[in-house]
Amino acid sequence: MFIEPSKNAKSKGWIEVICGSMFSGKTEELIRRLKRAQLANQKVEIYKPSIDIRYDSQDIVSHNDNRVLSTPVENSQHILLMHTDAEVVAIDEAQFFDSEITYVAEQLASKGVRVIIAGLDMDFKGIPFGPMPALLAKADYITKLHAICMKCGDIANYSFRKTAIEDKVVLGEHDTYEARCRSCFYNG
Repeated sequence: MFIEPSKNAKSKGWIEVICGSMFSGKTEELIRRLKRAQLANQKVEIYKPSIDIRYDSQDIVSHNDNRVLSTPVENSQHILLMHTDAEVVAIDEAQFFDSEITYVAEQLASKGVRVIIAGLDMDFKGIPFGPMPALLAKADYITKLHAICMKCGDIANYSFRKTAIEDKVVLGEHDTYEARCRSCFYNG
């Protein structure tokens, strides 16, 4: 799909994707980038899927309890409807959004917006998660973060589900998931 760049854009926009397994620090990195943008007096808007109520119904919250106020939205199109004149738009837990999130990110970037997106790149089965592969393909910058394997201490890329629940989306924390390296994930 072709996205025509805005002729009124003050600067060139771009898409940054922060990905990795659970407990790799994706939200922490997103918050760090947002704080730097705010220090630079840039106007920011922050969105998250409304289904993510693990720590707070409104705030984006890292596992280290760093938090920033966000706007929960039902679907990705609401981001375009709510967007005003922010220079930076942040989206957390992108794997929970519909496939239109890629279009939304491209629309914003074509208007000169810096779009920062964080999400799980793989689900609990080790399969690419939701719209993340398309977002990674369209990203101008990609940061892949790693956790520490909870079985052997090596670098972890996988989110191992500790329960027998087979649903694709199961919100949880340390009681439900643990980070694992490739070997411990598949042989573990």
